[in-house]
Amino acid sequence: MSEQAARHESAEIEAQGVPAYSWYALGVLVLVYVLNFIDRQILSILANDIKADLGVDDAYLGFLYGTAFAIFYALFGIPLGKLADSWKRVRLMAIGLTLWSSMTAFSGFARDTATLTVARVGVGVGEATASPSAYSLISDWFPARLRATALAIYSSGLYIGGGISLLIGGLIVERWNEAFPDGGPLNLAGWQAAFIAVGLPGLLLALWVLTLREPIRGAIDGIKTPSDPAPFRGFVTELLTVIPPFTILGAARRGGGALALNVAVLAISFGIAKLLTELLDSGEGLIYAPITDQWTLLAIGYYAVFCWASSLRSRDLPTFRLTWGSAAFMCTILGYGTVAFMAYASAYWTAPYAERVFDIDKGSLGFWIGGPSAVAGFLGVTLGGRAADWLFERDPAGRLYVVMFGLVSPVPVAYWLFTTDDLTLFFILAFFAQFLTASALGAAAATSQSLVLPRMRGVATATFFLATTLVGLALGPYLAGYVSSINNEDLSKGVISTLWIMPIGVALVTGAIRLVPRASATLLSRARAAGETGI
Repeated sequence: MSEQAARHESAEIEAQGVPAYSWYALGVLVLVYVLNFIDRQILSILANDIKADLGVDDAYLGFLYGTAFAIFYALFGIPLGKLADSWKRVRLMAIGLTLWSSMTAFSGFARDTATLTVARVGVGVGEATASPSAYSLISDWFPARLRATALAIYSSGLYIGGGISLLIGGLIVERWNEAFPDGGPLNLAGWQAAFIAVGLPGLLLALWVLTLREPIRGAIDGIKTPSDPAPFRGFVTELLTVIPPFTILGAARRGGGALALNVAVLAISFGIAKLLTELLDSGEGLIYAPITDQWTLLAIGYYAVFCWASSLRSRDLPTFRLTWGSAAFMCTILGYGTVAFMAYASAYWTAPYAERVFDIDKGSLGFWIGGPSAVAGFLGVTLGGRAADWLFERDPAGRLYVVMFGLVSPVPVAYWLFTTDDLTLFFILAFFAQFLTASALGAAAATSQSLVLPRMRGVATATFFLATTLVGLALGPYLAGYVSSINNEDLSKGVISTLWIMPIGVALVTGAIRLVPRASATLLSRARAAGETGI
């Protein structure tokens, strides 16, 4: 199909209304994402109890929430993103939901840091199925003019789930500990009961997800994509490209030059990890959180991503050129990654900080932070998404102005939030910090989806989440916790220390504003030039 014909067919579809089923299906996906973030974010309200019971410090808590989850979430998101591009996305999401819900419940039986960390890794692997599948489905259920809005509505589950997790977690812990002060059934503490309580409902929701209808891939854009006759072949190939030491074998198949570069990157990655360990280890012995775990895991993660990107270039040049090879795409996702860096640190540490500084109970924390946080996130991401679509109709780079707003505006609010000694003002600032950071997500997600072909959306989503996780989630919460740990557990210094990244984000988003319009206009021609056929 010619570029002109594809645009004509897409325009006809755009003029039609969105079927009611699309909105219904979107509602189900929102519920999935709500549960996704309840299971992920509940660690925030439980952090101080885990710290007391297991004898860990803030660095470990940041590592558990961020790095231990993020590395495996990001890396497994790559092959699972590929599978979302070739297999049944509804089935994939249901399987992943079952896995992460089971591992959340398993967290409730942890009695040491090793078990808790393994469970957290399992949650990360399971949750890696959700957004690649959901982003791809939404892009096939909604026309381009409404995608930022639809993706923002889906993304509201992030903030609703995060807020509800504080409410539910706080209530469960307080009620359980009141009823069983010496330990309840199976000698479980309140924080363990909370993990089990929020994990089990996901098994039922997975059955509901299985009832959703799979849309025709690319039909809504006038670029119908045939079914992949061997959907798992690509998944296995991608899996092998991101798991060391198979990555070395993969590089060897591409030739001596590729092998030499691969080994060099491996050595450099672990060399930097060792250097960071020596430079940043205070020598005081961080409890149960050797700093080597943080940087070694990150070294593995970044090396594995390099291996995957190199392999993608040799196996699927069109996809590589439209993602890793596109300055517009990279500026967009890395720019949003800096938003995530600050947002994850602030969102995770807000409840533990308030509990320590203001000495209030978990029930009150859940009510005054969790409830307003859910509302603020929902309003921020939906209004931001709507504003992004409105601006996009008037300017090809319009969505990116919303990303810039979500990057810059929360900085003074976050600083004030973690320095005020007024509890009422703290709650108000927490609301606005969540609202402002949430505004950028739908705009960034929709921009990244608009820069690739329909068959590439799952991989594009996985790449987008590499930025949010390996830049944002893996670094932000941990560094805040680490700075706190070396400053007598001062979370104020810890979170404020993450705000330095804002100028880097401004430079990246400014680059995206300049590059995205032309990249969008030349999408099909650039894909053809890279070897794409059938468009």
